[in-house]
Amino acid sequence: MGKLIRLELFNFKSYKGHHTLLFGDSYFTSIIGPNGSGKSNSMDAISFVLGIKSSHLRSAHLKDLVYRGRVLKTSKINDDGSAEANGDANGLPDTDDKASRGDPKTAWVMAVYEDDAGEEQKWKRAITNQGASEYRINDRVVTAQQYNEALETENILIKARNFLVFQGDVEAIASQSPQDLTRLIEQISGSLEYKTEYEKLQIEAEQAADNQNFQLHRRRGINSEIKQYREQKKEADSFQRKTDEKDAAIITQCLWKLYHFQRAMDESSAAIQDHQEDLKELRRNIESYELRLDAARKEQNAAGRVVARTEKEIKLKERNIEDRENALVPFDEKVHESSQHVDRLQSQSQKVSKELDDQANIVQKVQKDIESVGKAQEVFEKDIKEQMKKQGRDISDADRREYNLLRAQVMSRAGANQAKLENLERQRKADEVTVNNLKGKVDSISAAIEKCEAELASTGERRSAADAAAKDIASEIAGKKKEFNQLQSERVRTNQKRTELEEKLEDVARKLREADDGRRQNDRETRMKEMVTSLKRIFPGVRGRIGDLCTPKQKKYDEAVIVALGRDFDSVVVDTEKAAVDCVQYLKEQRFAPMTFIPLDNIKVNAVNSAVKGISGARLTIDTVNFEPSVERAVSYACGSSVVCDTLDIAKHICYERKIHVKAVTLEGYVIHKAGLMTGGRGPEPKGGKRRFEEADVQNLQRMAAKLRDEIDRLPKADRRGTVEESLQIELAGLERRLAATKEEAAVFNQNWTSKKRELDSHKRQLRELQPKYKEHMLQLDSTRETVQEFKDAIARVEDQVFVEFCRRLGYSDIRAYEASQGKFEQEVSERRSQFEVQKQRLESRLKWEVTRHSDTEARIRRMQEQIRRLKQDIKSYVKEKSNIEAAMRQEQDELEALRETLEEHKADLVEKNQAVSEARAELQRRSKDIEARQRDINALETTVQKNSASKSGLLRRCRLEQIQIPLVEGTLDNLPNEDDLLRQDPDAMDVDGEDEEMMDIALDDHGIEIDFDGLSSDLKEVSIAGRDLGGPAGLVVTNMEQSDDASVEDTLMEKIAALTTELEKLNPNMRAMERLESVETRLKQTDQEYEDSKTAAHAAKEAFNNIKQRRYDLFNKAFTHIQDQISHVYKDLTRSEAYPLGGQAYLDIEEDTDMPYLSGIKYHAMPPLKRFRDMEHLSGGEKTMAALALLFAIHSYQPSPFFVLDEVDAALDNANVDKIKKYIREHAGPGMQFIVISLKTGLFQDSESLVGVYRDQEVNSSRTLTLDLRKYA
Repeated sequence: MGKLIRLELFNFKSYKGHHTLLFGDSYFTSIIGPNGSGKSNSMDAISFVLGIKSSHLRSAHLKDLVYRGRVLKTSKINDDGSAEANGDANGLPDTDDKASRGDPKTAWVMAVYEDDAGEEQKWKRAITNQGASEYRINDRVVTAQQYNEALETENILIKARNFLVFQGDVEAIASQSPQDLTRLIEQISGSLEYKTEYEKLQIEAEQAADNQNFQLHRRRGINSEIKQYREQKKEADSFQRKTDEKDAAIITQCLWKLYHFQRAMDESSAAIQDHQEDLKELRRNIESYELRLDAARKEQNAAGRVVARTEKEIKLKERNIEDRENALVPFDEKVHESSQHVDRLQSQSQKVSKELDDQANIVQKVQKDIESVGKAQEVFEKDIKEQMKKQGRDISDADRREYNLLRAQVMSRAGANQAKLENLERQRKADEVTVNNLKGKVDSISAAIEKCEAELASTGERRSAADAAAKDIASEIAGKKKEFNQLQSERVRTNQKRTELEEKLEDVARKLREADDGRRQNDRETRMKEMVTSLKRIFPGVRGRIGDLCTPKQKKYDEAVIVALGRDFDSVVVDTEKAAVDCVQYLKEQRFAPMTFIPLDNIKVNAVNSAVKGISGARLTIDTVNFEPSVERAVSYACGSSVVCDTLDIAKHICYERKIHVKAVTLEGYVIHKAGLMTGGRGPEPKGGKRRFEEADVQNLQRMAAKLRDEIDRLPKADRRGTVEESLQIELAGLERRLAATKEEAAVFNQNWTSKKRELDSHKRQLRELQPKYKEHMLQLDSTRETVQEFKDAIARVEDQVFVEFCRRLGYSDIRAYEASQGKFEQEVSERRSQFEVQKQRLESRLKWEVTRHSDTEARIRRMQEQIRRLKQDIKSYVKEKSNIEAAMRQEQDELEALRETLEEHKADLVEKNQAVSEARAELQRRSKDIEARQRDINALETTVQKNSASKSGLLRRCRLEQIQIPLVEGTLDNLPNEDDLLRQDPDAMDVDGEDEEMMDIALDDHGIEIDFDGLSSDLKEVSIAGRDLGGPAGLVVTNMEQSDDASVEDTLMEKIAALTTELEKLNPNMRAMERLESVETRLKQTDQEYEDSKTAAHAAKEAFNNIKQRRYDLFNKAFTHIQDQISHVYKDLTRSEAYPLGGQAYLDIEEDTDMPYLSGIKYHAMPPLKRFRDMEHLSGGEKTMAALALLFAIHSYQPSPFFVLDEVDAALDNANVDKIKKYIREHAGPGMQFIVISLKTGLFQDSESLVGVYRDQEVNSSRTLTLDLRKYA
C-alpha cells in the first residue's frame, strides 16, 4: 500500500499563503506545537482534502475554512486552532474594513500520495469564490463521485472514515451503547447502505404473504358456498309443493269460522232490536225527573259561586287589613329610635358646647400672651433708643489706632486666657441650645399631658353614659321579652285548637273527596268489570284480573301488595297469546281504554333473586298472596322480584347497604325502585277501590264540614295576634340592635379611654425622664457661665491696666463700656430682638391651632343641631302617617264585618240548594234501575255482536295480512279499515250520546265485502265454532254433543295445517339458491386468478428480500468476524508490559444469536491485566481509552487505509499508557501502515521517526510549519 508524502495548504484556516507539511518516507510522524498554534488545523486540512464534510471540521460553511486575517489580528487562537474575538477590535472599524477587503476568497489543500508502483498522485480540493468545493486529481477537475471512487481504490473510505480519528472520538467510542457499536461496524462493513432497501423489501414481503393467505382463505370459502347452494336448490322444489297444500287447508278453516261468525251476528242483532223498543218507553217516563235535577244543580252552582265570590272578597279585605297592621309596626320603633337619638345628640351637644367654651378661653389666653410679648418688645426698643442717645460719642482715627495698639498689648499679656474664654463661650452656647431644646420638650410634653387629661375626662364621662344607656335598654328588652312570651303562649293554645278543628275538617273533606272519587271509581270499575265479563264470555281462555285472582294472606299486606303489583293489578290473565291478541283487537274495535294481557303459554318469568331470602322482616311479594296453581306463572310475572318489607329501614338496608337490585315495598306503601329512587307512601286503600258512600252519609259530612268551618271562623284571628307578636318581635330586634350598638359604642369609648390613658402614662414617663436631664444641663450651664465670668474678670483686669489712660481720656469707665458702645451693644440688641420674634412665632402658631380647633368644634355643634332638626321632622311625619293608616284600617274593618254577615246569608241559601239537589238525585236514581237492567241485556247482546264482528274483522285482516285468498262474491279485503284508523279514535270518549248505535253500525258494517261460502261443505256449515256461546241472554247455547263435534272438526282442520307447517319448517329451503349459485361460480373464477397473482407476487418479494438480507449479512458478518478476531490481539499488544507480558483480554459479543446480527446490539468487554471482569462504564478513564483505542485499531485493520491520522488520542492517558501506545505504533508502523499523530505528550512524539512543528508567526498572523527527521539522531 502507498503512503502520504506531503500535504500542501493555501489560505486554509490559520495558514496564510502556501505551506507544506512534509512527511517524506517516515511511517511515524508526530505533529506538535503549542496550544493555539494551529496544529489541529492540519488535521482539518487532511480531513478536508480527503472529502470530509465541513460540519465535521468545526465550521458551518466552507467559506469559514478560508484564511481571515482580520479575525486573526483581533482574535486569539484557542487550543483547537479556532479563533475567538478580542474586545480591542471594537475601536478599529476602519482598519477592520480594509483588512476584510484584503482577505483571500479562495483556499485549497493538496495531498501528495505515492502508490505501490511508486507513482505520485495529487489529490486537491479547493474552495471557490462562491463557497463551493472543486475537486482535482493530478490537476484534472473531476466530480465528487469520481474523487470518492479514486480514494476508494486506495482503500480510503470517506463514509467509514477509516483513515482518521478526531479529537474526542476515543471518549465517544468508549461510552457508546451496544446499538451504537453495531451501527459503527455496519458503517465500516458497508452493510448500512442496504438498511433502507432491506426494510422496504421486508415490508413488501410481509404484505405479499398476507395477501396470498387472504386470497387462499377466500377461495376455500367460495368452494364451500357452491356446495351449500346446490343442496338448497333441491329443497326449494319440495318446499313449494307443500306450501300450496297448506294454503288450501288455511282457506277452508277461515271460511268455516267466517260462516259461523256471520250467523251469530244476525241472530243477536234481531234480539237487540226487540229490547230497544222496550227501552224507549222507559226513557220517556224518566225525562221529567232529569229536568228537575238539572234545574236544582243550576241553582246550587249559582249559590256556590256567590259564596265563593264573597269569601274571596273577605280574604282580600283581611289581607289588606293585615298589610296595614304590618305597616304600623315599624312606625313606633322609628319614633322611639329617633327620639332616643335626639336625646343622645342633645346630651352630646351640651358636652361639646362646654368644650367650645374651654377652647375659647384658651384662645383668649394665648391672644393676651401675644399682646404681652408685643408690649415688652416695644418697651425694650424704647429703652434701646434712650441708651443710644445717652451714649452717642464720636471716635477719631487716632483713637482707633491707639485702641488697636493697646488691644495688641492685651492679647500678648492675656492671649492664653482669651483662647480659653472663646472655647468656654462656645461650650456655653452649646449648653444653652441643649437646655432650650430640653425646655421646649418639657413644655410640649406638659401641654400634651394637660390635653390628654382633658380628653381622658371627657371620654370617661361618655363611657359612663353609654354604660348607663346599655343597662336601660337591657331592662327594656327583658320587659318586652316577657310580654312577647305571654302572647306566644296564648297564640300556641289558639293554634292548637285551630289545628284540631282543621284536622277534623280535613278528614271530613277527605271523606267527601273519597265519596266523589268513589262515584267516579265505581263507574270506571264497573265498565272494566263488565268488559272483563264480556271477554270471559266471548273468549274461553280469559281467566280474569290479577287483583281478582290473588288475595293477600294477611290484612297487613293489603297496601303493600297493591303497590307492589302496580299497573299489573288490573292486568288480565289469558291462556294463550292468541287469546290475548284477539282480546286486544276486540278492545280496539270497541274503542275501549287499553288493557294489559298476560298469556300463560309464553310469558317469561325471570328467576327470583335468592339474596333476598333469609333477611329478617322481608319476604318476596309472591309469598304474601294466595292464588290458584293454574295462574302461578302470571302471578309470578306480576310480582317479579319485588319484596315486601315490614319497615322502611329494612327496605333501605336491602337496597342501599346490601345493594340488592330489587323493588322494595313497605307495609305503609313506601317504594324503593331498582334504580335507587324512593317514592311513597299512601294511606290504606281497599284493593277493590274506595268504599261507596250513600247519599245520607254525604249530607251528614257536608253539615259537619259547615259546623267545623263556623268554629274555626269564631276563633281569634291568627293573623291579628301574629301582627302584635311581629310588632313586639320587631321592637325586640330594634332594641337588641340598639343594645349592640350602645355596647359597641361603650367598647369604643373604653378603648379610646384606655388608649388615652396609655398615651398620658407615656407622656408622664417621658416628662419624668426629661426633667432630670433638664436640671443636670441647667447646672452644667450655670457652672460654665461662672467659669466664663471668671475668665472675663481676669481679662478685664488686664484690660483695665492697659486701657486706663485711654478710657480716662475718652471719658469711659472702662474699655468694655467703650466696646459695648461701639459693637457689642448692637449684637446684644439683635439677640434680644430675635428672642422676642421666636416667642411671638411660637404663640402665634399655638393661637392658629387653637382657633382651628375652636372652628371645628363650632362646625360639629352645627352638624349635631341640624341632625336634631331633621330627626324631629321625621318624628312628626311618622306620627302623621301612622294616624292615616289607623283611620283606613277602621274603615276596612267595618266593611269586613258587613261582608261576613252577607256570607252567612249566602251559606244558608247554599245549604238549602244542596238539600234540593240531593232529593232530586235520589228520586232519579230510584227511577233509573229498570232502565239499567234493560240496558245491561242490550249491552250483553251488543257485546256478542261486537265480539263476532271483531273476530270476523280480525280474521279478514289476518287473511289480508297473510295474503290468504278467501273467495269473495264482491269487494276486496283492501276495503277493510286499518288498525291505525281505529287507534286514532279517543278510547276514553265512552259517554257521548248515540255512540252505542254508532258502535253497532261499525260492528255490522261489512265494508262492501261479501264472502262466497259455496266452497264450504254442508257438514262444516252445520257445525258451529267449538265451545262458544254465540247468542247471549236470548241467543243460542250449543249443546255438549255439538261442542264435542265442533272441537273434533276444528282439531282436524288445525292438525292438518300443523302437520303441513311442521313439514315446511323442517325443509327450511333457500328460495334464491339457484340465483346465488350462479353468482358464486362467477366469483370463484375471479378469485382463482387473484390467488395465482398473489402467489407469484409473494414469491418474488420473498426472493428479493432474501437476496438483500444475505448481502447485508455477509458484509456485516465478514467485518464482525475479522474485528472479533483482531480485538484480542490488539488489546494484548496495547496492554502488554514487562510486569504483565500476557497483557489484558478483550472480546466482542452479540446480544442475540440470530441470522440478523445487525439488528442486535454488540457488547464490548475489556479486562485489563490482573483485573476481574467489569462492565465498560466501571473502568477507569485510562482503561476506557486503551480499550477504545484497541477497538479503533482492530476496526482499522479490517479495511486498512495506507495511513492513519490520530488527533490527540493520548490526552487522557498517563505516561505508562502513552508509552504503550508509542510502542504499538512503532511496532506496526511501516510499509502499508503510516501513522500521523497530533500530540502534546513528550513520551509519544519523542520516539517518532519525524516531527512536524507548528507555530504562529505573529508578524504575518499565520501558522507556520517546521520539519525534523529524528532518525538522524537515533
